[in-house]
Amino acid sequence: MAVTDEAIEKIKAMIVAGELGPGDRLPPEKELAERLGLSRNSMREAVKALEVIRILDVRRGDGTYVTSLEPHLLLEAISFVVDMHDDDSLLELFAVRRMLESQATGLAAGNASDDDAQRLLDEVSSVDPNDVSIDDLVAHDIRFHGEIVSLTRNGYLSSLIDSLGSQTIRARVWRGLTEQGAVERTLSEHRAIAEAIGQHDSALATSLATAHVAGIERWLRQATSA
Repeated sequence: MAVTDEAIEKIKAMIVAGELGPGDRLPPEKELAERLGLSRNSMREAVKALEVIRILDVRRGDGTYVTSLEPHLLLEAISFVVDMHDDDSLLELFAVRRMLESQATGLAAGNASDDDAQRLLDEVSSVDPNDVSIDDLVAHDIRFHGEIVSLTRNGYLSSLIDSLGSQTIRARVWRGLTEQGAVERTLSEHRAIAEAIGQHDSALATSLATAHVAGIERWLRQATSA
């Protein structure tokens, strides 16, 4: 299990055991890290991840609190991580997404004008890898893939892929938070795909898109076996 995942599990265990309840403030970072036997860096990453899924509320200058949700809603929010680790259906969704998006990207390469290709490159260039939040990275990911799918000129295919994409967003956020180098890797792969589309190289664009989605599948498979 990755260090950040271990930190997340330990904080979650405190909540589930009732040591921390909705509305409670977490102990200071240094104290909590020592209590759980974790580094302050892994503790900080864990808090950031739990803030994204709204289990924790970080109030700048005040402290970090367990969200003031009803207990059953809090446990429902926590359960998504368990679901990600236990449910093979998410892997199946990514497999379908890989098959459809790779073909869509090949079609986009055949249909794209020079302006279309430049818009994709501009979208990639708009993200600063040294100063981007995970939320902003995922928003970029959605825009980038949405623009590619729109270039297929196939509304039915677009709606199918949009539906699949919306069901995989949380896993993509989780990867961005817990896998080292995920931001740089995502942007590098997006740029390569955009360049292949700009060259109207359908075979290359299809291959790059296949590898891009397969990379998330590979990470998820490792996460589910941890």
